[in-house]
Amino acid sequence: MVNSLQAQLLKAGLVDEKKLKQAQRAKKKQAKNEPEKVHNPAEAVEKARAEKAERDRQLNQQRREETAKKEREAQAKQLIDQGKVDRAGGETPYQFVMKNKVKKMHVTAEQFDKLSRGKLAIVRLSGNFELIPLDVAEKVMERAPHWPVVIAKVQADTPADDDPYAAFKVPDDLMW
Repeated sequence: MVNSLQAQLLKAGLVDEKKLKQAQRAKKKQAKNEPEKVHNPAEAVEKARAEKAERDRQLNQQRREETAKKEREAQAKQLIDQGKVDRAGGETPYQFVMKNKVKKMHVTAEQFDKLSRGKLAIVRLSGNFELIPLDVAEKVMERAPHWPVVIAKVQADTPADDDPYAAFKVPDDLMW
């Protein structure tokens, strides 16, 4: 049957039969689409508590990971600061590729030789390029793998069997 408010509105002429039936259909449809409500309030409280605990656990885990990442980056920065090689007086330009761009820095002849043989590495710290020994570069890559570290790859070039210039070796430090 019709509840008293609906009957009063119908008698007052504020709504007609069509709108009344439409409202009842909408109410039934909404009740059908709503998820089942927990009849026991204790279960609802326990479920909400469990969901909050899970969210808190995930947030704490994320914060711990961020803190650990910052600690590793601070360690890498400290390693670079302690192990960087002084480039003062360097006049020889050394070119290298970082993030698909060719960069140039001036180093000494000895540093150029070590860089081209893979004994020194280049790392970017606070917008500046620094030279660091290979063992320090490996530690930096362990702690901050997303930081760009450039190490020259030394490959033994084996000439092809039919290469007419196989007897003529090109020096590693050849400047063009």
